[in-house]
This record gives sequence, structure tokens and C-alpha cells, in this order.
Amino acid sequence: MTLKLQMLGTGDAFAKTYYNNNALFMSDTARLLVDCGTTAPISLHQLGYSFQDLDAVLITHIHADHVGGLEELAFQMRFVHQRRPVLYIAETLIQPLWEHTLKGGIFQQGIIESINDVFEVRPLKPGKTIEVVPGISVELFPTRHIPGKDSYSLYVNEHIFYSADMTFNPELLNQLVDQRGCSLILHECQLQGRGEVHTTLDELKSLPESVRRRMYLMHYSDRMEELRESAGDLPFLRQHATYTIMDDQLIPEP
Repeated sequence: MTLKLQMLGTGDAFAKTYYNNNALFMSDTARLLVDCGTTAPISLHQLGYSFQDLDAVLITHIHADHVGGLEELAFQMRFVHQRRPVLYIAETLIQPLWEHTLKGGIFQQGIIESINDVFEVRPLKPGKTIEVVPGISVELFPTRHIPGKDSYSLYVNEHIFYSADMTFNPELLNQLVDQRGCSLILHECQLQGRGEVHTTLDELKSLPESVRRRMYLMHYSDRMEELRESAGDLPFLRQHATYTIMDDQLIPEP
């Protein structure tokens, strides 16, 4: 089965050029949207997709660049298409997503009174691999980001690590490569400054070659082009690009 990746955006929370770091994983028969940030609806539109084309959405954490498009998704699917989209999310994030993000905008007495009125919620537990759509399986990894707020990175099809926003965790990355057979690492990257809540480029460059050669960078600032040489041999994922995943390589489509 062929697995493809298409980046709706590759930018950080404040990127205007590269949009929010959201991605489509596509098997032969299904599309999984990983995160639905503020720019996801316009990016989907520019790529010729509608919300109807998604088989499921998976949320890693509840910052706006990862969930800011869920209100539009919920309204369109409820009132235009009359169905609840499948939403995969860690158990610990369900109540905060509703109470702190969605409720203020979409609550309607007697119509939409809970997250289950607009989404078919499928809770996820860390450490358990499940097939979320045909041909795509996911395991959640709790990873550090903002103190006191849960955030989860993903292990896709048991060989692809997809980081959410996270601080540097070389132990996890080395363990995935050495013990779990990880062949690809799609990692967020803060290009400048101290890595207080994100992983910096310098930190990623400090990893052993056996880890770096599997790595592609995403979630970067709009200054990427002027700073790209500082990444050395670490390649950047590109906004709107589609890649075929082949073992330890991403093959860009023309």
C-alpha cells in the first residue's frame, strides 16, 4: 500500500507565508488530517479539497495553529453536509478542547451542547497503536511543550515519527531509531533563539548522524529561505508539496 504526505502548511504559529503546520497522510483509500489550524480551511481550498474529502482528523494539542480551523469544520459538516466528522484526540484533551476552544464559538442551546454533537470523538491512549483510517495507524507519544498543557507526538505506521510542538528530546529520538526501527523523523524546528517550548535547529544538528539522516524539518518561521543554509544537510518539508513515503525517504511529486 502506498502512503503519501501532503503538507497543508509548514510554518510555525506566527507564519503568514507558510501557513500552520498541518498535514494530510494519505493511504490508497483514505485521508487523515493531522491538526486543523487556523489556516487549514484556506489551504484545503487552495489544494482543491473540501472537508468532505477527509476521512478523519487527529489533533495533537490545542493551540490555535493546530485547532483554529475546527470551528469552521464543525459548522460546515453539521449544517452543510449533515454529518459528524471523525475526530481522534487524546483522552486528556477532549474536555479542554471543548471547554476552552470550541464551546465559546459553536455552542447553541438545544442544538450543539457538547463536542459529541459535532464530532464523532474517538479517544486515544498513549502507547497503544490503532488503525485510525484504512492503511494508517498511529501511536501517541506524550511530549513536552508548554508546562501544564498536554501535547502528543505521533508514531505513524510504526516507522514514521511526526512531532507535535515539543522541546528537545534526544533520548526519545535515539530510542525510536535504535529500538523501534524508526525510518523517518518529521520534526518541528525553531530556527533561531532559545528552545524554551520548541526544539531548536542547533539542538537537532547535535543529534548523531544515524538520526539526522532520517530527519525532515517543519514548523519553521517565515525566515526559512534566508536561514536555510544554517540547516546544513537537514532538508525542509515544503508547503503544499506532496511526498510519497518510501522507507527512509520522502519522494516529492512533480
